[in-house]
Amino acid sequence: MNRNPLIPFLLIAVLGIGLMFLLSFKGLGDHEKLAKGDEEPKAGDVANAKPEDIYNQSCVSCHGQNYEGGAGPSLVGVGDKIGKDGIKETIKSGKGIMPPGLVPDEKLDEMAEWVSQIK
Repeated sequence: MNRNPLIPFLLIAVLGIGLMFLLSFKGLGDHEKLAKGDEEPKAGDVANAKPEDIYNQSCVSCHGQNYEGGAGPSLVGVGDKIGKDGIKETIKSGKGIMPPGLVPDEKLDEMAEWVSQIK
């Protein structure tokens, strides 16, 4: 009663290849669903976001955790220097290495007001 030791390995290989094909087709179905936009990530939802949340998501990497600056300038007292309108224009259009459009247009006034109050 000698058994062939290759049979378990062959079964595992066949099972693995079958699972690979099954999961590939599952992934294709999910890819089409995501491309249609059925599953939109909630993290990018800024319609209800507070200015602090927008800052932490988009601005903190350049302006620093304590608004001290880094790759971007310090935001402390910037409201006294350029005013709310200047802040709003900078956020909307970008300046230097800051890209435009980091804050949606509907949140520009609220964000400019918040940044102008940083002391």
